[in-house]
Amino acid sequence: MGSHGNQCTCSAHRSTASVYQTLEEMDFERGIWSAAMDGDVERVRAFIKKGIDPNMRDQANYTALHYASRAGQQSVCELLLDCGACVNVQTRGGATPLHRAAYCGHHSVLKLLLDRGADPCLTDDDGSTALHKAAEQKHFAICELLVNRFPALRDVKNKRSHTSFDLCPENEFLRPQ
Repeated sequence: MGSHGNQCTCSAHRSTASVYQTLEEMDFERGIWSAAMDGDVERVRAFIKKGIDPNMRDQANYTALHYASRAGQQSVCELLLDCGACVNVQTRGGATPLHRAAYCGHHSVLKLLLDRGADPCLTDDDGSTALHKAAEQKHFAICELLVNRFPALRDVKNKRSHTSFDLCPENEFLRPQ
């Protein structure tokens, strides 16, 4: 501490930015979203028992099902769906849990979401389906699963007029019929 006359000033250095955490970040870490992303089934179950809506959105407009799907947390996805989570919930940008699972390559989560009624024809703001997202990342097994169940997805073009085959031409399975 330095002093100037009768005034005291703190001359200590500020902490680095990595030490600071916003209230939104703290809410996320203490909320259902972080528990879902981490695969903490018991914590998610406890939140729901306390009355937390499984469809509650965070500051980024994602639900716990979006985070669990993105992280490949199948057990959490099952619990959330059993407790009323909307399988086709979309973010402001149109992303669904199916989009997240497809993009991140989580085959078992994608299959679960489809079995629970996820609509593979829903598009995000770019006009991309879950098949486009899987093709972008070269997730061949996911592409095959989606096309086997929904062959018409091969012909869907996003807003850039790209089919999934355009995004992944090395996957002949995606070639429009």
